[in-house]
Amino acid sequence: MRFLDIVQGSSPSISLEFFPPKSADRLDATFELISELSKCSPDFMTVTYGAGGGTRQLTRQMVSFINRELHIPAVAHLTCVGHSSAEVDEVLDSLRDEGIKHVLALRGDPPKGQTSFVPHEEGFHNARDLVRHICSKYDFSLGVAGYPETHMDAKSPEDDLLYLKEKLDAGAEIVITQLFFDEELYFDFVRRARSVGITQPIIPGIMPISNVGQLKRFTQMCGASLPDALLGELENIKDDHSAVGAFGVNYAIGLCRRLLEGGAPGLHLYTLNKSNQIRPIIEELFPGRCC
Repeated sequence: MRFLDIVQGSSPSISLEFFPPKSADRLDATFELISELSKCSPDFMTVTYGAGGGTRQLTRQMVSFINRELHIPAVAHLTCVGHSSAEVDEVLDSLRDEGIKHVLALRGDPPKGQTSFVPHEEGFHNARDLVRHICSKYDFSLGVAGYPETHMDAKSPEDDLLYLKEKLDAGAEIVITQLFFDEELYFDFVRRARSVGITQPIIPGIMPISNVGQLKRFTQMCGASLPDALLGELENIKDDHSAVGAFGVNYAIGLCRRLLEGGAPGLHLYTLNKSNQIRPIIEELFPGRCC
C-alpha cells in the first residue's frame, strides 16, 4: 500500500518514529523495543537517518526488521546530506531490494560542527530535488516534512509553504510535521497549507516530554516554541524525573485528543526509542488497541 492508502484507510492513523542506536551491539535491544510497541498496531513505523549516512546500515537493518519480521509498513528516512546522487541511488537500491516501499525524503540537518547545509557537489540541494529524483527512477511512496512554525532556513512562512507545495507537487503523498506543543499551531498551519492549494494529508508529529533539558535543546535546534504556561509547569518539576515523565504523558494525551477532535488525519509519535510513554498515550486515546 502507498502512504495515501494507509492514512486514508485508517481513521485516524498511528505511526511511530525510531532512531538507530549509537552502536550495532545495541540493535537487539532496539528490536525488542520496536517489537513491544508493534503490539499497539501502528499503521507504519519510521526510522531516522544519520547525517551523511552515518547510520545507513543500521537504518536499513531496522526497516528490514519492521517490514520482514513484524509485517508493518516500514518507512526509511533519507537525507541529502553528504551524498552524491549515485550514493543516494545506492541507498535506494538497497531499500528496494529489502522490500521497503516507503521513504521520508528530507534535506537533512548539517553534520555536527557545521552551522549551515552545504550540498554535495554531485548531490541534491534540497528535499524537493530529492523527491523529483526518486520519482523519476523509482516507485517508492514518499512522505516529506512540514514545519508549523516555519523551517529555520526559510525566508518567510509564505515561502516555506510554497516550497512544501513544490515537494508535494514533485510526487510526495503525505506531510509529517515537525514537533510542536500547541494544537493551534497545527490547525493554523493546515489552514494556510490549504489556502495555497496543498490537499495531501498533514499528520502532526508529537514528542512526549520526558526531560526538560532535552526538550529545550530539541526545540532550540528545530525552532519550535514552548508555551509559557507549559514551560512554567515544567520548571516546577524539572528535577523530578518521574513527575516530568508523567506530566509528559498527560500533556501529550491532551494535545493528541484536541488534534484528533479538530480533524487531524492521524498522529505521528516521536518515540525517542522509549516505550514507557508511548504505550500509555496510545492506550488512553485508543482503548484496546494495544494487546
